[in-house]
Amino acid sequence: PVLEFEEDALLALGGADFSAKLNEKPIENWRPVFANKRDVLSFPERRSGARIYLAVRGGWAAEKWLGSASANLRAGIGKALQKGDKIFCPERSVKRKEHFFKISNSLIPRYSNFPTVRLTPGAEFAALTALSAETFLKNSFTVTPNSDRMGFRLAGTPLYLLEEVRLVSSAVNFGTIQLLPDGQMIILTADHQTTGGYPRIAHVAEIDLPLVAQLNANDKVYFKLISRAQAEDLILEREKNLNLFKTAVKLINW
Repeated sequence: PVLEFEEDALLALGGADFSAKLNEKPIENWRPVFANKRDVLSFPERRSGARIYLAVRGGWAAEKWLGSASANLRAGIGKALQKGDKIFCPERSVKRKEHFFKISNSLIPRYSNFPTVRLTPGAEFAALTALSAETFLKNSFTVTPNSDRMGFRLAGTPLYLLEEVRLVSSAVNFGTIQLLPDGQMIILTADHQTTGGYPRIAHVAEIDLPLVAQLNANDKVYFKLISRAQAEDLILEREKNLNLFKTAVKLINW
């Protein structure tokens, strides 16, 4: 997209590297940037990752549904932005400061088109054959074009269960990996359903959900199994670092 600011704004970009430019001058992700009225933000080239995130100070003035301002086009909620649309932000008073910071590298996800994603075992992981469990953890899998915000379908060596498992629909979450009847897998993503009847062989550790979110069609992924305790420790460490960052931000005199 090409976005023109009709008022002064303080913005920040996160996520993928799309060679962002403000008035044709390159700007960095992961730091505040001041935009003057009539400045133009553009993204001429995708270098890495699949999705970029734009935030403005004060947030967006958007209608919320069940506490979220996200669009769900499949459910007919919200709309996709079109040329000429306007997005409003409630905060109009923005002071320019020259000592803007950039967040620590320890808080920036290391995106890749071939990441190793950490997992915890799912309820039906033990139902895999020994060979399939080995294949799952040693082989790579490819994200197929038949993927969307409900789930990323993977293609690779088929996996098999020791015996057919008939499940009552059970709870699933963002990052649950289900084994489909054809032996292929699907990683449930942002718009996932709340229950499912396919075997849940693993769950993406919350710390690595940002890596999955940046995958494109034809990207590859490896999996590494860790314990739930390790997954929790990783999240606690990230939360500690985020709290330190928030404290530092509060000490800045905006």
